[in-house]
Amino acid sequence: MIIHRYLISEIVKPLAAILGILAALFASYSAAGFLSDAVNGLLPIDILAEMIALKALISLEVLIPVSLFIAVVLAFGKLNGDSEFIAMFALQVTPGRVMRSVLMLSGGLAVLVAGLSLVARPWAYEALHELSRLAELTLDVDAMQAGTFYVGQNGSRVIFLMHRDGPASPARDVFVKRWHDGYAEIIHAKLGYQLAPAKSSGDPQILLSDAHIYELGTEERQTDRTMTASSIIVDPNRHDPAPPEYSSVAASSRDLAASAEPRDIAELQWRFSTPLSTLLLAMLGIPLSRVKPRQSKYEKFGTAILLYSGYYLICTSARTWVQHGVVPAFPGIWWAPGMLALVLLALTFAPGMGLRLRRRWA
Repeated sequence: MIIHRYLISEIVKPLAAILGILAALFASYSAAGFLSDAVNGLLPIDILAEMIALKALISLEVLIPVSLFIAVVLAFGKLNGDSEFIAMFALQVTPGRVMRSVLMLSGGLAVLVAGLSLVARPWAYEALHELSRLAELTLDVDAMQAGTFYVGQNGSRVIFLMHRDGPASPARDVFVKRWHDGYAEIIHAKLGYQLAPAKSSGDPQILLSDAHIYELGTEERQTDRTMTASSIIVDPNRHDPAPPEYSSVAASSRDLAASAEPRDIAELQWRFSTPLSTLLLAMLGIPLSRVKPRQSKYEKFGTAILLYSGYYLICTSARTWVQHGVVPAFPGIWWAPGMLALVLLALTFAPGMGLRLRRRWA
């Protein structure tokens, strides 16, 4: 039990550090894109932190396996380089006991990853899509900049300002397009001013002066109309949003299991493959960490990164092929973890088989 706890602690320490660094980097990358939208008025500040947290939660199903893989390589590389494994084997600690310790830790994390993939990740995607849809309905007019097209979901609303000196200043040559039931409304105004929010809705309003309004019917029987107004008040957040589109990543695992669509099959297989990948990558770190005494624990770090990068590229490619019907539901994406399992078997047993063959021929 002492050896077991020692091995687990040697893996957990770099695992926590690596996972924390990767999660922080991913959150920073997500925050950069969201902050850009917030500055341009496309995303309210009050939901920014929630969207970043959801993106970080979604990433954990990928970050945990790679962090565990690198942690095993680094931790066992250190133990090999310091000759600690030689001392353990001299004390009758078999390689099987070492592998069981890694298997117990990776098994627990695989269960966690399965919960993230099958339950937490689709919930996070659904919440993220809902927040994105809410952001499109609450455009920050005061932060709008000139030269940028502000497009709502599926083009349901388009706003463009030709000139504007800065926030809270009037805009010149304002273009607004909104879809209504059966017709498209296009407004062009020479000047636009932001007014105080309406008491009924609380949304900011825009006063457009010297405006030309065009109503274009989408059906043959409808008549197009052209109007001119010295001033008109427009609420940019009032438009007819399109219903949310179906997304496989946000669908529940139960719904995916009942579907025969290739994209749903690919998504479900991906969710079940992540815990399997967690186990295989953790066990792959054991033979990959073999270094000679007094060698650096980072000796196999580059090889580990290349192996994981290749495996992740193969998995995502296999998923895309299943989504587009290039590869049928069977073998689906399962051939990718199968290849990783073969690599694991080769790295684990090939050195022992080579040694026995050399002894036989000697």
